[in-house]
Amino acid sequence: MQRRDLLKSFVAASLCSAFPLSLAQASARALPWKNWSANQSCLPKSRIAPENIDQLSSILKGHNGTVRAVGSGHSFTALVPTDDTLLSLRNFTSVNPVTGSNQQADIGAGISLQQLGLKLDKIGQALINMPDIDKQTLAGSISTATHGTGRMLGSLSSYITELEFMDAQGDLHLCNKQVNPDLFDAARVGLGALGIITRVRMQNTQPFNLKRVGTWRPYEEAFAQAKNLADIHRNFEFYVIPFTGMTLSDSLDITSAPVTESEELNSNDGLGDLKMARDYLGWSNKARELVLGSYMKTLEPSANIDHSFKIYSSERSVRFNEMEYHLPYETGIEALQEIVNLIERKFPEVFFPIECRFVKGDDCWLSPFYRRDSISIAVHRFFEEDYLPLFKEIEPIFRKYEGRPHWGKLNTLGYPEFASLYPRFKDFLAIRESLDPSQRFANDYLKKTFAL
Repeated sequence: MQRRDLLKSFVAASLCSAFPLSLAQASARALPWKNWSANQSCLPKSRIAPENIDQLSSILKGHNGTVRAVGSGHSFTALVPTDDTLLSLRNFTSVNPVTGSNQQADIGAGISLQQLGLKLDKIGQALINMPDIDKQTLAGSISTATHGTGRMLGSLSSYITELEFMDAQGDLHLCNKQVNPDLFDAARVGLGALGIITRVRMQNTQPFNLKRVGTWRPYEEAFAQAKNLADIHRNFEFYVIPFTGMTLSDSLDITSAPVTESEELNSNDGLGDLKMARDYLGWSNKARELVLGSYMKTLEPSANIDHSFKIYSSERSVRFNEMEYHLPYETGIEALQEIVNLIERKFPEVFFPIECRFVKGDDCWLSPFYRRDSISIAVHRFFEEDYLPLFKEIEPIFRKYEGRPHWGKLNTLGYPEFASLYPRFKDFLAIRESLDPSQRFANDYLKKTFAL
């Protein structure tokens, strides 16, 4: 039998996918925008995509209203919406090796991670680590401290060695650890509040293959072994599958073995199956756990080998809304157990797995990993379902454990909470004020966040 046939006897079909509207090259008329999950939208007066630095400078010098940069729309917070101008960097996608450097590259800020992996491979480089969604742009990813997993690996922002961005007056700024170091530490996670990022210099490595091994474990075993497995493997994460008693872990390690072809559980198909199981078996949590848990216990570990950028990131076609917090490494698993207990006690409608990852601390001022090794916990709801009741109940647990929310994921925090969570928050605000005193890069969400 195919490995999914047993489960398909109870649940079948997969969910439809949908994607946000693509940007027009330039438009003087109102065109609606919405993000990937459709929980954020706006009707901007114009949407523009400059061809080069000179055009970008002319646009900013000739514009007196609000400008918000937009990437692929994979953030769930209201970072993008504006009724004025949306600016896309879709034409800033170059990738060039830095002469005389050790595996560094200058990268156009508008490139998607999917494009970036391919282009870096062609010049003999690879990102040191990557997140798990391939449609995000580089600028959007670093602006929100997007991350992958790895006990000794940081977010994408932590591998930036130099940044170039343009301020509200159309002037370029260059910063690194030697030139404007405070600006560099602020801008590596800038929420689009300091300016428009145009170029990112990344510290990379030589191309490498990864071996992925997927392993099913009961809750108790997974919770007990998680930290040890994160220490052993280059990359390690695991997913708690609610109402099954089981988890699925992914461990990734560098290998010299060639690319293989092997059967993998497709995450999009798997989510469709979990939803159907919820719909058919939701009348009884015990029946749901018996069917799903029994099936999962029959599964042997799966393994495959591929180029790193193909292993790390993939396309997500099942849409959702998400809350993700980053908790101290020491207490993250304890918080996760509380969240699982809460969901299984009060929210039988949940079918999305809970994702648990590991991230090394960094020194970016607004990074959720600032001076702190972290365990990241992400909770999801299907995009057509009301996420508010679940997230409202879970967020106090995250807060109890001193969690910092992912800048692109849903949360209810404002200026007082952020100021208490980030030691350099007011320093960031001072730099923002010096670069954009007229608040041309600030929308309603950032005004609340920064108390403008």
